[in-house]
Amino acid sequence: MGSSPTAWRTKKTALLVALGLLIAGICLVILSLTYGTLGKDTEVQENQNNGTQTDSLTLASINTDFAFSLYKELALKNPNKNILFSPFSISAALAILSLGASSNTLEEIIEGLKFSLPETPEADIHRGFGHLLHMLSQPGNQVNISIGSMIFVEKHLQILAEFKEKARVLYQAEASVTDFQQPHEAKKLINDYVRKQTQGKIKELISDLDVRTVMVLVNYIYFKGKWKTPFDPEDTFESEFHLGNRKSVKVPMMNIEDLTTPYFQDEELSCSVVELKYTGNASALFILPDEGRMQQVEASLQPEILRKWEDSLRPRKINKLYMPKFSISTDYSLEKILPQLGIRAVFSEEADLSRITGAKNLRVSKVVHKAVLDVAETGTEAAAATGVKIILKSGKWHPMTVNFNRPFLMIVSDTNAQIALFIVKVTNPKEN
Repeated sequence: MGSSPTAWRTKKTALLVALGLLIAGICLVILSLTYGTLGKDTEVQENQNNGTQTDSLTLASINTDFAFSLYKELALKNPNKNILFSPFSISAALAILSLGASSNTLEEIIEGLKFSLPETPEADIHRGFGHLLHMLSQPGNQVNISIGSMIFVEKHLQILAEFKEKARVLYQAEASVTDFQQPHEAKKLINDYVRKQTQGKIKELISDLDVRTVMVLVNYIYFKGKWKTPFDPEDTFESEFHLGNRKSVKVPMMNIEDLTTPYFQDEELSCSVVELKYTGNASALFILPDEGRMQQVEASLQPEILRKWEDSLRPRKINKLYMPKFSISTDYSLEKILPQLGIRAVFSEEADLSRITGAKNLRVSKVVHKAVLDVAETGTEAAAATGVKIILKSGKWHPMTVNFNRPFLMIVSDTNAQIALFIVKVTNPKEN
C-alpha cells in the first residue's frame, strides 16, 4: 500500500481517502460415503415450486436469530478470542445442503437455521434465500459484494437432476465434476477456485481431503466497501488497545473529528452503538460495551435487541471517534459447533441425504468456515476537497468522544436486504 500523496493542507483540507473494509468468508461442506457404492442413477422429473416468496424481512430476522445463536456458541468455545464469520454464507451453504436432505436430517437443518417447517414451507424458505441472493447480487452498487456457490462432485457420483437443477435455479450453485481419487489435484482445484472468488484473501481453504470424500459444497462471500466519511491516514497514530486483565497492545489508531453519524447509548445494556455507513447499500454497526460489560451484551444478542438498536439510532455529533486499523482471520470446524444448534443427524450414520443421489450412503464429514477481515486505508481520490466546519448555534450538543480502544462488536449489513453479512468480535486487533 503506497503512502498518501502530500496534501495541500491549508487550515482544514479533508483528503478524500477511502478507508476500505474488505472481508471474505467461505463455508465449505464436505460429504463422504458412509457405505456401499457411489449411489444410483435415478432420474427425477424437474419440479418447479409455485407459491409466494417468504418475506425478505422475516428471512433477515430469522437469519439474525441463527447468526446470534451461532455467535454465542463460537464465543463459548473461543473465550477471549477474535470472532469473525459470515452467518449468511453458512446458512446459504446449509440451505443448499437441505435441498438434498430428507426426514429427520432435513428437519434438523431447517430448524437449526431457525425456521419452522409447519409455519414456513420448505419451498418458501428456498425461494426466500434465492430472493436475498438476487438482491445482494444487484450490479451498480458502489459496495462490492460477491456471493456464490459451487458443488464439486466426484466424477462417478450420479446426482439427481432435481437436486442439481434446484441448486442452480435457487442458489446459482453450479456443479463441477471432480476426480476425488486424485486428492492432491482435487484439493488444488477447490483452493484455486476459492482464492479467485475471494480476490486472493483466502488462499488455502482445504489442507487435506478424506479418502471417502465424494462431494464438496463451497459458498463464498466477498465484501469490499469504502466509508462514506473516510478517515485520513495522516491522522493515524500508535495507541493502546486494552485487552483486559490490565494488559494492552499497541495498535495503529485511526481517528476522525466532528463526525455526525447515527448513535445510540444503550443504558440498559451499558454499551454505545455507532453506525458508520459505506458508499452504497451497506453499513457497519459498532457496539462498544462499557468496561467489563462484554459478556452481558453478548448474552443479550437476539434479533429484538438488534432491531431496538437500529430503531434507536439518531444522528449525533461525535467530536472524536477512535477506531483501530486491523486485519484478522478465523478458521472454524463447524461440525463440532452445529450439533449445539440441533444439527446432528447429517454428521452421523443416520444421515439421510437421499435427495442428492437417491441413496442413503452420504453424510457430512466436515463443515469448514474461514473468514478474513481487513480494515485499512486503501488509497486516495483524485482530488482534494476543502472541509468547512459548520457550528450549530444551539448549545445542546455536548462534546463527546467514542474510543474503540477495548473489545467491541461489529455487524456488517446490506441495507437493502437488511441482512447481516458478517459478525465480528475484536478482542485483540493484533491477533491474526
